[in-house]
Amino acid sequence: MSEPIPSATVVTLRETEKGIEILMLRKNSKIAYGGMWVFPGGKIDEADYPISRVSNNDKDIFSAARTAAAREAKEEANIDIESDALHFFAHWTTPNVRPKRFSTWFFIGKVESAEVAIDGGEIHDYAWRTPTDMLEAHRDGEVEMMPPTYITLTRLKEFNNYNSVVDAFSNEEPFYFAPRITVLETGMCHFYGDDAGYETKDVDQAGKRHRLWANKTDGWRYERD
Repeated sequence: MSEPIPSATVVTLRETEKGIEILMLRKNSKIAYGGMWVFPGGKIDEADYPISRVSNNDKDIFSAARTAAAREAKEEANIDIESDALHFFAHWTTPNVRPKRFSTWFFIGKVESAEVAIDGGEIHDYAWRTPTDMLEAHRDGEVEMMPPTYITLTRLKEFNNYNSVVDAFSNEEPFYFAPRITVLETGMCHFYGDDAGYETKDVDQAGKRHRLWANKTDGWRYERD
């Protein structure tokens, strides 16, 4: 099992007459998670850490993650966003069934300018879309995405403006996702830490539900009590 690579992602929002729109990027099909639609992000570089750090402690890593999230938005999409303005709301660790794993801090931030520039290398396309539009495109098979993207968009479709997102996220503790997966005939079930079936990976375990049903035929469904 590989050691997760420290990484950071920023969910970049803008406000429109239709509500909030999210900047989505499509990765080059020849790299890790190729062809997937993602948020700007990547691994934390050494230069992202505070200059004065003396150890690789949690405070240093969190500070570096915020810096990396803003840097990646600039590098991948030419979007300027202040690291200090980013709000941390979730952390994801790639399941151990994957050969390449990441330990990723998820931030959210707002931009005023919607002008985006990509280099056609790592990123091959981009779009500003509402969370609902993007989820419907996934349901219809038009786009591919990973569970962290799907769940984040599912949560964001509840909100109409940036302030309501920040208010909601500020009133709850960031959730740390460390998925455990059961393979089914119909697809897969991804269990998250507070699900009653998390330890056993038993889909019929009675109790609290916090899981993603990634079904092959009737689409994905996020279930959380």
